[in-house]
Amino acid sequence: MDGLTAGYTRGLNFHRLIPALLCCFAAFADPHTASTDLHTTWREYNGSPDAAQYSALKQINRSNVTRLRVAWTYPTADGARYIFNPVEIRGVVYVLAKNSSIVALDAKTGKEIWVHENVRGPMTTHGINYWESADGRDRRLLFSIANHLEAIDAGTGRLISSFGVNGRVDLRVGLGRDPAKISVQSISPGRVFENLIILGSATNQEYNSAPGDIRAYDVRTGALVWTFHTIPHEGEFGYDTWPKEAWKTVGGANDWAEMSLDAKRGIVYIPTASPKYNFYGANRKGVNLFGDCLLALDAQTGKRIWHFQMVHHDVWDYDNATAPKLLTVQHNGQKIDIVAQAGKTGFLYVFNRLTGEPLWPIEERPVPKSDMPGEETWPTQPIPTYPPPFARQKFTEKDLSPFIDDPAERARFRDEILSARNEGMFTPPGTRNTIEMPGNNGGANFGGAAVDPEHGRMFIVSKDLPAMLKLQLASPGQYKTPFGFMITSSGLSAIKPPWTTMTAYDLNTGAIRWQVPLGEVPELAAKGFTNTGSHFPKVGPVVTAGGLIFTGTRDREVRALDVDTGKVLWEAEVAAGLEGMPAVYEVNGKEYVVFCAAAIATTHTHAAPGHPAYTGPVMGGAYVAFALPDAK
Repeated sequence: MDGLTAGYTRGLNFHRLIPALLCCFAAFADPHTASTDLHTTWREYNGSPDAAQYSALKQINRSNVTRLRVAWTYPTADGARYIFNPVEIRGVVYVLAKNSSIVALDAKTGKEIWVHENVRGPMTTHGINYWESADGRDRRLLFSIANHLEAIDAGTGRLISSFGVNGRVDLRVGLGRDPAKISVQSISPGRVFENLIILGSATNQEYNSAPGDIRAYDVRTGALVWTFHTIPHEGEFGYDTWPKEAWKTVGGANDWAEMSLDAKRGIVYIPTASPKYNFYGANRKGVNLFGDCLLALDAQTGKRIWHFQMVHHDVWDYDNATAPKLLTVQHNGQKIDIVAQAGKTGFLYVFNRLTGEPLWPIEERPVPKSDMPGEETWPTQPIPTYPPPFARQKFTEKDLSPFIDDPAERARFRDEILSARNEGMFTPPGTRNTIEMPGNNGGANFGGAAVDPEHGRMFIVSKDLPAMLKLQLASPGQYKTPFGFMITSSGLSAIKPPWTTMTAYDLNTGAIRWQVPLGEVPELAAKGFTNTGSHFPKVGPVVTAGGLIFTGTRDREVRALDVDTGKVLWEAEVAAGLEGMPAVYEVNGKEYVVFCAAAIATTHTHAAPGHPAYTGPVMGGAYVAFALPDAK
């Protein structure tokens, strides 16, 4: 690795300041959020500030999971599609339903308590944030809606008018763009640290998108407290990895998905996406920090501690979309706090949480050059030598699905593959067909990873979805491409199954413990074709101390898998397909698992060229809570 790439990849010149900084972070750590009940409640998206998707509850376990029964249901009541992660606070479950309104439910019975009606517009769909004062008297739910941040009273559902301007903060302000011409609201919530809410953004996919600044706001007043520029301004580290004043014209490098918080140390870990436009970067020559990075920031000030860039000058849309996972492992005889990032690339990147040093070597290796006019792709990309990948990273004619029954269609796919440019996962798109694998919608995505922090294990849900990219001139100097997912006439992926897998890693050693297909395609299963994996999932597993992994898929099934083997121990059918993750909580000594079964009514449609997404109603969409029957 040359000095330039090493510095831009890890920020090594900053490491010597880490010990002093961490002492400061520990002094400001919030004792409430760092309490021992970190994984026994479900007060946040991903379950906890560290985004573990783990519950230390174990009333429901391997020995009794088959006895689970529906404890209550709450219909979404509008036929809309929901992928919301419920949260449970003080005996109340908060969900999204009834025309994207926030609804408070009794956590024991599912009975409706109040509804905060949505009258503003599009809302964050994955989850909400919660904050309470030290004395518990001021309790707030915070969420983004119609490009604004709002706060409501968690007890009553009423808007808190003292927050921002009449209860609202315009998130489009302060980005160096005309607020009327940009959209920045993320589909995922932020992360609360002390009296701050830290937010990413979704900047859209176009050339004229906003920059992906990471920002922190005061949860009481709505005032902006700090900003980290993911497209650096003049004088900031990384400014010279872009053209001059790129932050004024180039967008993206944003965190649209998830983030994780080490509350004890006061460090927030933020995975960023590609700069925009996604597939052509002639207007942004350079390595493009901080696109496609894992950022470690001081949660109180927004100052950079370290970073690692997974993809240099991204022209593949290989976003980091999954929350970084925080664990402690035994490595080379030492106990090390780590952060692990699963990527769309199918790679798992593992670092020392404090220094950013990889646990196993990551090598800069040569990759194919672009043949596009004006484009200058980076000559190397960082490739983890270990752990092994969790997804397939190549696609040839030998990998075509056996479910392509029509000979003419099979011949067409074969000819397209053989004539396309296909030199590995970092083959740059051009004006001829280019194969991309695992694909820009493949690999790991939001909610797609969970950990067992007690044993240093990580579980990743991923999908294999090859794409065929082809750039076309859209306007002078600007090329665009459709996403081009390789979908058959039956709506299934052109690659042979399994289409979705769950992979279990032991991060003490880096080895894969097991990998299994996750879910089914009901139409194929009815014909005897099983173990295909579900199609087009974006589902989140949750691990419990009871030795279980709970998850749902688009085949309308919720399941519990054995953490040691991946074997399905229990499953139940619900009325609609699932995306997102369940919530696990306890009320009065009873453990509940709640799924949002309202994602989609069909099993394998997707918004791909020539194959539009399902837009009809989700029949029977509901939140479904499971629990063990009461003892007689």
